[in-house]
Amino acid sequence: MQFLRDVADILIKHYPSLLRGVGFTLLISLVSTVIGLFIGLFTGIIRTAPQSKNRFIRVLQKIVRIIISIYVEIFRGTPMMVQAMVIYWGYAFATGGVTLPLVPAGIFIVSINTGAYMTEIVRGGIISIDKGQFEGAAAVGMSHWQTMFHVILPQVLRNILPSVSNEFVINIKDTSVLNVIGVTELYFFAGIIKRQNFQTFQTYLIVCVLYFIMTFTVTRLLRLAEKKLAGKDNYVIFGSQTDPEAEIHIKGGTVPND
Repeated sequence: MQFLRDVADILIKHYPSLLRGVGFTLLISLVSTVIGLFIGLFTGIIRTAPQSKNRFIRVLQKIVRIIISIYVEIFRGTPMMVQAMVIYWGYAFATGGVTLPLVPAGIFIVSINTGAYMTEIVRGGIISIDKGQFEGAAAVGMSHWQTMFHVILPQVLRNILPSVSNEFVINIKDTSVLNVIGVTELYFFAGIIKRQNFQTFQTYLIVCVLYFIMTFTVTRLLRLAEKKLAGKDNYVIFGSQTDPEAEIHIKGGTVPND
């Protein structure tokens, strides 16, 4: 069949470019998701910090929270493609024509866009934790930052992992918009290949399959990580902790609930 031969010819002839595009796509999406998560954690801690008794610090907290809110609203309310154009060419305009390196520029753009979404995800994860844990940490003399790092964030990270995984998958797909500034990700190489062979449908079908393979594989790996964190395969608690007949079953043995 001619169609299958065309697809095979594209794969054989252009597989180095396709693999390079896949590599840049995964690199940008992975690094940007991690950076975006750190942005979300940092801003989430700040937004949930109790008001200081010091008037100056209290005013500073309010200003910082307003800045964070503006950042979140702008980057959640505008398309990433437009953000890429504004940031990349805005930098060139401000520096008299000097442009940013493409891959670092792509990572920066996707990171700050992801950070805006992560900020809300982390904030929701923090406020979902029972207030009694904050009060208990404060009762033993822990500061807000100590409470966050040692008590709250370990639970938040476990709770928001599905949302973080979803953002990673979204970033794999959304890196395609970076072709507007010339970032050499998978969609960019697809355009080059299409202009060389004039086989538009065959080329983009291959790219579509490659995107699906990436997102499907990443989704399954992250779901496996979620199961490991949930610990379902490691322990199951039966009965009541106040009942001497209850048992805690652990992989490899059973321990009575004394």
